[in-house]
Amino acid sequence: MPPVKKRIRTYDPAKTRAAVLAQFGHIREAVRVLTPERLALPTRLGDWTVRELVAHVGTTLEGVTRLLDQPEPVKRDATVLDWPFATSANSGAIADTAHRLAEEHPDLVAFLADVERDFTAHLDAYPGTRLLATSAGAMPLADCVVTRTVELVVHTDDLNAAVPGFDIPLDRQALAACTRLLADALAVKAPGASTEVRIPPYAVVQCVEGPRHTRGTPPNVVETDPLTWIRLATGRTEWKTALDEAKVSASGERADLGGLLPLMG
Repeated sequence: MPPVKKRIRTYDPAKTRAAVLAQFGHIREAVRVLTPERLALPTRLGDWTVRELVAHVGTTLEGVTRLLDQPEPVKRDATVLDWPFATSANSGAIADTAHRLAEEHPDLVAFLADVERDFTAHLDAYPGTRLLATSAGAMPLADCVVTRTVELVVHTDDLNAAVPGFDIPLDRQALAACTRLLADALAVKAPGASTEVRIPPYAVVQCVEGPRHTRGTPPNVVETDPLTWIRLATGRTEWKTALDEAKVSASGERADLGGLLPLMG
């Protein structure tokens, strides 16, 4: 696992909670209009249908509830920046769970409503410092909630791509947290200060080994929009494709991030 930076960005727990619930609510409301035919549509996630993707969205919050019902770990041994690098190890189990839940819950709207209610009740019952035994290690509840912004924003984009005419809105705070977490993960994976990655209006990070930039215009600059960055970081878009479509600008000999992406699968 890549070493974690000493300085880790902080997130306002109240804003993060509101962002997660807002984005989950956007998805839940959108699911109400999905017909059986649309639920059977394929997605860009392998053999997952829209129904299975929606079921998985439920697990993004249900998983936190389940972890809170388990014994608290004795010691913290992970941070929010460990999480992106631990996700691929569970891909098989995640797919199996999505398939199972899609079969067990024919009424997906009711399923999501139950998940949201239980999640909210558990957040009210536990402090943000309460440790959870996540796949990345033991981390505070507040950090775990930040990771939910990535799951929900990414899967909102997946649903919009899968269902013709879908335009589920993205909560601004959720999009910001998702963008920043994935940008910081890049800086962890490729520590250094020779390249500046700009994702306005939410994030700027320095990364990649090489001569350190101190002032003026950096010699190596990458700039893109938040959604393109999220798609690159999660493997929804390839680096070369984003360059060819002019969705990314990259200048300088150390501005090629193709070998560093995706950060998570």
